[in-house]
Amino acid sequence: MAMSKEWRRENPDGSVSIRSTCWSPPGDHPVGCGMWLTVKDGKLIDVEGDEEHTITQGRLCLRALNLPEIVHSDKRIVYPMKRDPKDRGKDKWERISWDEAFDLVCGKVNEMKEKYGAESILVFGGTGREACIYYYPLGFSTLQTPNVCYGQSGWSCYGPRCSITDYILGAGYPEIDYAGYFEDRFDNPEFELPKYVVCWGKNPLPSNPDGLFGHAIIDMMKLGTKVIMIDPRVTWLGACEGNVNLLIKPGTDAAIGLGLANVIIEEDLYDHDFVENWCFGFDEFAERCKEYPPEKVEEMTWAPAEQIRKVARLMAQKPVSIAWGLAVDQNPNGTQVGHITIALQAITGNIDIPGGLTLGPPSSLLGKWRMETRKDLAPELWDKRLGSTEYPALSNAMATTHPDFTLDTLETDKPYKIHMIWFNSSNLLAPTCSAAPTRWHDAFLRTDFNVVQDLVMTPTAMAAADVFLPLPTVAEHDGIVITHYGRNTVFLGAMNEALRVGETKSDVEICIEFGKRLNNAGPDGTSTWNIFEGDTRDKFVNSFFTNQLQPELGFDFDKLKEIGLYQPGYDYRKYEKGMLRFDGEPGFNTVTGLIELYSTLFEAWGEDPLPYFEEPRWSQVSHPELAEKYPYMMTSGAREYNTFHSEHRMFPTNRFFRQYPDIEIHPDTAAKYGIEEGDWVEVENPFGKARQKAHLTIVVDPRVVHCRHGWWYPEQDGEEPNLFGVWKSNVNTMIPHFDIGQLGFGAGFKSTFCSIKKVDDLDGLVPKKSLDIIKERDELEAQEGVKIDWTRSDLHRDHRVI
Repeated sequence: MAMSKEWRRENPDGSVSIRSTCWSPPGDHPVGCGMWLTVKDGKLIDVEGDEEHTITQGRLCLRALNLPEIVHSDKRIVYPMKRDPKDRGKDKWERISWDEAFDLVCGKVNEMKEKYGAESILVFGGTGREACIYYYPLGFSTLQTPNVCYGQSGWSCYGPRCSITDYILGAGYPEIDYAGYFEDRFDNPEFELPKYVVCWGKNPLPSNPDGLFGHAIIDMMKLGTKVIMIDPRVTWLGACEGNVNLLIKPGTDAAIGLGLANVIIEEDLYDHDFVENWCFGFDEFAERCKEYPPEKVEEMTWAPAEQIRKVARLMAQKPVSIAWGLAVDQNPNGTQVGHITIALQAITGNIDIPGGLTLGPPSSLLGKWRMETRKDLAPELWDKRLGSTEYPALSNAMATTHPDFTLDTLETDKPYKIHMIWFNSSNLLAPTCSAAPTRWHDAFLRTDFNVVQDLVMTPTAMAAADVFLPLPTVAEHDGIVITHYGRNTVFLGAMNEALRVGETKSDVEICIEFGKRLNNAGPDGTSTWNIFEGDTRDKFVNSFFTNQLQPELGFDFDKLKEIGLYQPGYDYRKYEKGMLRFDGEPGFNTVTGLIELYSTLFEAWGEDPLPYFEEPRWSQVSHPELAEKYPYMMTSGAREYNTFHSEHRMFPTNRFFRQYPDIEIHPDTAAKYGIEEGDWVEVENPFGKARQKAHLTIVVDPRVVHCRHGWWYPEQDGEEPNLFGVWKSNVNTMIPHFDIGQLGFGAGFKSTFCSIKKVDDLDGLVPKKSLDIIKERDELEAQEGVKIDWTRSDLHRDHRVI
């Protein structure tokens, strides 16, 4: 446990400084960056890094440093609001009190349950934010619906990696060993510095993904670690001296993995002892790998055969660790990518050793709690989750609906109609998660009642919400930062409230307060939320977190606030000690008790039990008849230091560093179309189009373009049909719906073909007909007694961006 140190100090100028750790909003994965928040006269006036934080060591990104501007921005919504459902898409919001919000929302929830059943309510959660911990219990316990959904096609963010790990490895999330568990970090005698860290489809410096502080890799590089980047782009990290780049065609990761395994096995570089004692199906796996010699893989992936051999030989050493990223998930072939990634770590013996791949236990602190709130649902209600029968591999591991199946249900009312949606920190229409976002837009308008929890007015809220519930920033509420959402708890950090602006309520406060009012007693007659007694916010929030911490760690929330950062230490080679299986036996928590190079569960579900490569669904190889029309492969989604997905667009300092989204194009490619630096470019494929500004760079292959994700324009008209320009640079309009892998995972967000052309501006993408519809709407509504019902989706299909 970290040593206790002062967490609140009075300053000579009358200000007060509070030590805290950062999650979100203002947007970040659960990295828990240490910070000091200084408040004076009710204003947050300064943010500084906490140099005593043993992992981040005083380093902060712009999102954290700019907290004063964000906290006090006039763009924030800091009180509850409502509007008539007939006014969806219009800026006709009315401020209300929390009592009115509670009465209105609780009344609607009870009405939906009584008329249509609790399954008629759907909860959407966003990505990476703190709400990841709370949107499950919001649905399962507070609202008591089985339908909790992350809306990205194929659940293509983190979920596939977690599910594949469950099925193949039988453990919590595998993370690189950066000594984060230890107070003395790299000086701990149990730790061994990795020779190489492989960043596979992952750029940890700007993304800080899921609790991995990216600059910990820089710390290890200073000590001698080298980095291998497997990516379609050259990144800053890959360009550092001594690091290795394996550039590949977007969407061909499975072929690369099989090629690497081919070399390791054929050259007898694998760990015979680990394979013999801890792996299942090696002989079959080796036969599959024989089908992928480096020369064949070069044809599939564009990666030179000799470079594949070089990287394979480096990865066969000990210790080596793989940081696998979003490219695993955002691929219909992603299940196989995840399978081969784990297999590579297994056959080289780099699982759960110092400097290798660390493993969380199968169920971890707080992560277990959020899933277990399903106990408040009767079994017959739990079985009504959308897509659970059709896609058990996804719904069983992630305890959610299948997102593509969910969209079909919203559009068709089959197997039953959804009457109410609750968006918990999810700006679903922005190009962060949803494929085919215009279809989601129209589907949202078919419901009777919708609630949004967020920090600012978003395109999703403007289009679909009837009630807006305001969230506080990380500086304004108590909470816990937990790496990997409890699936691999490298550390816990305390979020300590420094001030509160307006009338906001945190995710946990909303869960508890609505839960108590709705009297959500579970099938056993108990209530998850009524155990947190007390009318004051600080009392029941404190008791909630203490309830999670005390049984497993032996201390309460007040103690965590005081110590600031809890690092639990680490047990290596848990598989030898019976620490991964629920029965206490050595091995892994899988069907066979071993790491399954040959997956028994995949076989039972009708999927190939061995990893394989599938060409991207929409490529020049898959559709040679369209190769001339769409000659480039589009990848998207690289993270930025100043923003988090679709957040921060409205805050001037964050926006300053990137005014517009850019599309990265190789100079030779741009020259073919007369495109110069800063020109507007329209990128298109059979499913949609988007406009972004050209950035000419050699970091991409001439056959590849890279587009930015998450873009909308808060300075533009927020009303329908423009919705803050959400359709204009939205690359997700180019991703087809339900183009997923056999088990339900993955979609082609990073590997879809396209064309490019130079255009004059951004706004030309919106057809003039949209302006005509606005004019017609306003003229009709000006007439006495005439009001258009904008909740009818057929009125919207005519003016979507085409």
